[in-house]
Amino acid sequence: MIDKNRVLIFDTTLRDGEQSPGATMTHDEKLEIADLLDEMGVDIIEAGFPIASEGDFEAVSDIAKRAKFSTICGLARAKLPDIDRCWEAVQHAKSPRIHTFIGTSPLHRAIPNLTMDEMADVIHETVSHARNLCDNVQWSPMDATRTEHDYLCRVVEIAIKAGATTINIPDTVGYTAPTESADLIRMLLERVPGADEIIFATHCHNDLGMATANALAAVDAGARQIECTINGLGERAGNTALEEVVMAMKVRQDIMPYQTHIDTTKIMNISRRVAQVSGFPVQFNKAIVGKNAFLHESGIHQDGVLKNVETFEIMKPADIGLNEANIAMGKHSGRAALRAKLKDLGYELGDNQLKDVFVRFKALADRKKEIYDEDLIALMTDSAANTADDYLQVKWLRVVCGSDGQEAELKMLVDGEEKSSKCQGDGPVDAVFNCVKEIYPTQAKLKLYQVHAVTEGTDAQATVSVRLEEDGRIGTGAASDTDTILASVKAYVGALNRLRLRSQKTAPDADVKTVSYKL
Repeated sequence: MIDKNRVLIFDTTLRDGEQSPGATMTHDEKLEIADLLDEMGVDIIEAGFPIASEGDFEAVSDIAKRAKFSTICGLARAKLPDIDRCWEAVQHAKSPRIHTFIGTSPLHRAIPNLTMDEMADVIHETVSHARNLCDNVQWSPMDATRTEHDYLCRVVEIAIKAGATTINIPDTVGYTAPTESADLIRMLLERVPGADEIIFATHCHNDLGMATANALAAVDAGARQIECTINGLGERAGNTALEEVVMAMKVRQDIMPYQTHIDTTKIMNISRRVAQVSGFPVQFNKAIVGKNAFLHESGIHQDGVLKNVETFEIMKPADIGLNEANIAMGKHSGRAALRAKLKDLGYELGDNQLKDVFVRFKALADRKKEIYDEDLIALMTDSAANTADDYLQVKWLRVVCGSDGQEAELKMLVDGEEKSSKCQGDGPVDAVFNCVKEIYPTQAKLKLYQVHAVTEGTDAQATVSVRLEEDGRIGTGAASDTDTILASVKAYVGALNRLRLRSQKTAPDADVKTVSYKL
């Protein structure tokens, strides 16, 4: 008896997904992904195409032997040797399945040059052979959505009578639309004898971006198995994405009251692992599992989710196993989001201090695509010391670098008076430091110059640390900026400010060797 409220999830990441050019996985990687799918609650795992290669056969065979819960399926063309090899690979599974197929559209019938009657005979023979080997047989008329309806009904009836327990209706080229997908399933259920005694499946490709919509429309019309892949991996534009159909049914129970056995909290973990082993990264804005799927950068959105997350989120990140922050800091972020993010990092800001930090944050965000927690920490380090009262202040910098030499032009405020200098050096940093020395002569010796990247990427902030020594006194400075040279001069000037303060101290407790200054 078919449970009308239950939708089986048939994952073909290891077969159709691996057919994506360049997505080939190793034997061990296939076993690892199969284990994750099994633990996740996938009903059927299509583990591969056993006759395609010895490696594929061994992978399917090993997966069949170790699967604990899922039905393990292998793919076979409508050829007896294919079917025999498939059965040899899956027979040791607790629940094996043979999936055999043949192209039924006019375009695909022309390839083997078979008439409609000749193809019908092949279907009867091969499905019958598969059923004699295995009680669980799936049959697919490849390119079903471009097959004549009368002929499709005829061959589906033949496959059912030959023993197929699941009939899969593939939209092989991603051609159909949701209304057509639903109408096709309804037509088959109405016109084909015995259709109510088997399970209809839907296999949709995403060439027109409608795979998920087509799959759910087919379910609404009576299909009770969805063929899909993790991250939508697959031929050309890919397949229906497992995470999309599962979460759509979970979120919209009001209009799709169907159940699956999928443990959705494992979705993000397997999504990331498949991306790693296949070499196909998930696009940032992909539904459910994309990097930006639960992130908010707009100030309006951030303010909304901080007050009530449901204002801009229809599901919880934890539902897919994601426990990361949902606030993405960037140039569209507002004060409320910045205050909340800094509070999470341990900084409690007053209104005036927030105003100053927000200006610096916006300036940074205009230069960086992504703002990380480490960037904000570096920003707070700068903001804690960088004031308009500093004796020495960097106002403007220009550096020219090339194989024919390096030159820097610098403008600074010295006790409120603007001064400028243009110098050359052995490198851009040396040229800038020479400018500082010309503007503010000093006997201080550079004892340490260190650069550390705060975050990843070519637009990462660099934190520069400088230590100067003069007359036994030590002053240190540190500064962060996406421009390493600018951070360098800020740190250098910061250390000079500290040395100056140190030399002016007259209190009894002022005889301290090291004074730190962070700009």
